Amino acid sequence: MATSSTFAYTENPENQAAERERLIMEHLPQVRWIASRIHERLPNNTLLEDLISTGIVGLINAIDGFDPSYNVQLKTYAEHKIRGAILDSIRGLDGVQPHKRKRMKEIQATMERLEQRFQRAATEEEIAAELGISPTEYRESLLELRTITVGSLDSTVRDGDSRTLMHYIADREDNSPARLLERSELEKLIEEGLNKMPKAERIVLDLYYRQGLNIREIAPTLDLHVTRISQIKAQAVLRLRSYIERRWPSDRGVY
Repeated sequence: MATSSTFAYTENPENQAAERERLIMEHLPQVRWIASRIHERLPNNTLLEDLISTGIVGLINAIDGFDPSYNVQLKTYAEHKIRGAILDSIRGLDGVQPHKRKRMKEIQATMERLEQRFQRAATEEEIAAELGISPTEYRESLLELRTITVGSLDSTVRDGDSRTLMHYIADREDNSPARLLERSELEKLIEEGLNKMPKAERIVLDLYYRQGLNIREIAPTLDLHVTRISQIKAQAVLRLRSYIERRWPSDRGVY
């Protein structure tokens, strides 16, 4: 019996189809396992069956595109494609409505453009001017986007257990050299992004994510109104999100 690490191609189309079907069936438990691990970190309204269905598409793409000459086992290649397909499918599940997502992308693009122009983080006033709106209107936009996340980093997982920023980088129980390297690279990238932010934004993200304070707890710490903290946090998340998206390939496992 052929092993799962090879696709036994033959000139007979019927044999090819049978081998393809065999490999799909053989790797279905792998799809369910990966989908289940990701599902544990998502909001309660996310259906496991939807993740599995998407993972199966990733598996099929892996089998169809697998090339044994690359000296990589099919199981390893399939895991990469399955995980990537599932993570791609849930990037839109961050609670941002379509019209808000458009505004979010517009602000991120403006931040990037001004950063390249000034070689530093742009101020609120500069961003507002580039957008052609007043600082007050810009801050109102930030309030509307206060629920945005950096790859679902604000999501609450099961049983109300809040997770830290680093929890979403990779599966902590996956200690393979590749995953450890990915986690280390992304942690470094996030740290770099934080260090490039204005001080107030960096402090708010640190208090919110790493120290576990909520917005109302942060407000008196910085002697600012809750509304202002929400605005600062939204802008900081947009900056960090933009920084990561520009430097981290979409199929590396953060979503």
